[in-house]
Amino acid sequence: MELTVIIPVFNEEQTLEEIIQRVKDTGVVNEILVVDDGSTDNTKAILRGYADDPLVRVLTSEKNEGKGAAVRKGILNAKSEYAIIQDADLEYNPKFYPVLMQPIEDGIADVVYGSRFLGAARRPILFWNMVANKILTLTTNILYNNILSDMETGYKLFKVSMVREIPLHAHGFDFEPEFTAKILKRNFRIYEVPIDFTPRYYNEGKKIKAKDGFVALWTLLKYRFVD
Repeated sequence: MELTVIIPVFNEEQTLEEIIQRVKDTGVVNEILVVDDGSTDNTKAILRGYADDPLVRVLTSEKNEGKGAAVRKGILNAKSEYAIIQDADLEYNPKFYPVLMQPIEDGIADVVYGSRFLGAARRPILFWNMVANKILTLTTNILYNNILSDMETGYKLFKVSMVREIPLHAHGFDFEPEFTAKILKRNFRIYEVPIDFTPRYYNEGKKIKAKDGFVALWTLLKYRFVD
């Protein structure tokens, strides 16, 4: 199974090298596709250091367009048959790639979600973020008749050719609800597996804000009735 890891990056100079090394250490990756979304810190300089690395490929945007735009660019440019989205902030651990890959290798899934709420270890912080995630997941299940436990997870593994056929428009954090809404409407087979999770505090660089929860809610409602 060939796998591209799409890493959307915006001002992650503190963790970028470590996450790339962690991805390499899994030994299951064919391509690391880093999409620099107009970073203004030392990210660009760090990425230039991978110019001769055969595993790492870098795409650059001159201005910050948002995580969704960076991920969509990664999907369009991925060279492997399958891809997974990997944030650069160390909240998600690449050691779970084989776990996420297994349902697809077993032929029982088209898309695999790494769920933070199926009982694996996690750092217990940010209560209201968890509440927002639960509300958005419940809304997803009501609108799309499903039983997901973690719609907002950043770990989504999928077949690239299938997802490229979906019209995706998200620029920011609305990517997660748009992606989920549209694969559910197309009856893709989703499988969830438990993953560890180590969330950051906002003073550690966490970027998602309360307003993004309302945007996600509107996105779920909108794509229930339009495509």
